Amino acid sequence: MEKNITQEKELLSFQNEISTELQRILDYWQEYSKDDCYGGFVGKVDNYNNRIDKAPKSIILNTRILWTFSRAGNFYNDWRYDSECQRAFDYLLNNFRDYEFGGVFWELDHLGKPTKMRKQVYAQAFCIYSLSEYYRYSKNPKAILWALELFRLIEDRAYDKINGGYVEAYDRKWNSIEDMRLSEKDLNAPKTTNTHLHILEAYTVLFEMTGNPVVENALTNLMELFHERIFEQNNHMKLFFTTEWKKLSTEISFGHDIEAVWLMLYGSRMLQNQVLLKRTEELTKKVTKTFINEALDTEFGVINSKDSETLELDTDRHWWPQAEAMVGLLYNWKITNDPSYFSICKQIWAFITEHIIDHENGEWFFRVDHNGEPYLEENKIGPWKCPYHNCRALIEILQLLRQN
Repeated sequence: MEKNITQEKELLSFQNEISTELQRILDYWQEYSKDDCYGGFVGKVDNYNNRIDKAPKSIILNTRILWTFSRAGNFYNDWRYDSECQRAFDYLLNNFRDYEFGGVFWELDHLGKPTKMRKQVYAQAFCIYSLSEYYRYSKNPKAILWALELFRLIEDRAYDKINGGYVEAYDRKWNSIEDMRLSEKDLNAPKTTNTHLHILEAYTVLFEMTGNPVVENALTNLMELFHERIFEQNNHMKLFFTTEWKKLSTEISFGHDIEAVWLMLYGSRMLQNQVLLKRTEELTKKVTKTFINEALDTEFGVINSKDSETLELDTDRHWWPQAEAMVGLLYNWKITNDPSYFSICKQIWAFITEHIIDHENGEWFFRVDHNGEPYLEENKIGPWKCPYHNCRALIEILQLLRQN
């Protein structure tokens, strides 16, 4: 009896810490992200919360802002973020949408004019993801109609009807291009796990909102791709591919491994496919064990990556794998009823609290080195530094704990 009371107190304390930090992050984005000079949201804010003047505005940042405030509104079940949701949706609709050739632009200047008009499929997926969550929040029919339009565009233009999966990028008019990289650090590959993962999460919520059988079929095919093509026998994902799915890289991304399995579990449950769900649960158990054995340092920080051939490690701890790791571990705890996964989740949270959260300036550091020291030249807000990973993780954790 006394043990149960202690466990309940620990659980309540953990929930309170997570709730407090979630609100703290959302408060930060309310205060620092809005661009009252040029509209929408600012392109960059440095580590000390100084706005970078005339910074370009990325589609990834803007779709993730819409998703985050919509998800928070749905979680709290009230209208406290209505202004931010409306601002984000309007800016996407009026500035990022390509009304002539379809899809969304990659980047705008600070005034909101398109500067990089390429059609990165990753970006189209994030727009679907945010529009679907915003539709759940607002019931605005424009949002879900646009999301379905983007879905059809991806299926028509980017789906590889011969080999399966999705080609990475196109020019503005949806013609083939040579350089398809998502960022400078990526390989120039026609197919990537990163893009397929975020198409999967987007299609999951789109199907949840619409029940559309064509979306259901596309989502099911994606799930099969992850099982058959992307995950290897070593419980890691291959990251870059040729059109015919030949592996192009030996890099292992620990954050993507653990993120993928919980997103696949969520997708399997939305599909109500018991065979696929069982298969995904078994994969989750194996991937999570491997993750614990290989990805965590002695302080329970999640290291960034490893080369599977040379075994060379990138020991920096980026903010987002820490967040995704907690969610993946709690999903596995729910599957196995093994309390050790919950315990490791809390230890990762202790690492986040000690090293990743910026207690002085707010939000989370982009990354810290192997000693836990932050890279202070990194942005707090930028093309890739967004509120989506940490807010999503904290909301998922609170929902999973409330089911306990």
